[in-house]
Amino acid sequence: MLLRMNSSLRFVWRASAACAAMLLLALLFTPAVLAADAKILVFGDSLAAAYGLNNPQQGWVALLAQRLKEKYPHAQVINASISGETTRGGLSRIDAELARHRPTLVILELGANDGLRGLPVAQAHANLAGVIRAIRKSNAAVILIGLQIPPNYGIEYAREFRDMYPRLASQYKVALVPFLLDGFAEQRDLFQTDGLHPVAAAQVHILENVWPKVNAAMKP
Repeated sequence: MLLRMNSSLRFVWRASAACAAMLLLALLFTPAVLAADAKILVFGDSLAAAYGLNNPQQGWVALLAQRLKEKYPHAQVINASISGETTRGGLSRIDAELARHRPTLVILELGANDGLRGLPVAQAHANLAGVIRAIRKSNAAVILIGLQIPPNYGIEYAREFRDMYPRLASQYKVALVPFLLDGFAEQRDLFQTDGLHPVAAAQVHILENVWPKVNAAMKP
């Protein structure tokens, strides 16, 4: 889950100079995966698990699989996302998922539930770092999905949470999608009644945010 942001909270999107430098480094790094045998594991929470949608095929992960099949017929997409998942939960099950699926690329989308619970950013950072190390140890590439929360727990917490993703991407030299909900986070009509989860019509916007990094990772 992820709290929606209104126009008064746009400050969360504005990175500091240090964060902007880390973000630039992360954006410049793109993993390379052979398209002929690409097996992509999406490892996330409800935002990737099609929560609240009438059909899982409406979710951005399913839309990503469809687009990949059109351009890279041999690519596979496996969705191992679980609604309510936390970074700690992800760390506890990543090894099993890697052993089961043996992906060549992992799209990592976790942290929103940690933020909603006010988990210290240092703990979330350590958990995500552990997940990334496990993925890298398996020789799979990583695309990290950035998330943001409004300052319900204070402006500093929201800023630290936002900056955690480019910091991790820079530290481990993995590709970064800066913000999963970029471009529509303020549009109330694109969220379900809980105000947290995007509706079916918003899933294509999420796909467009993720697609450039996935496409860039595909190598003929």
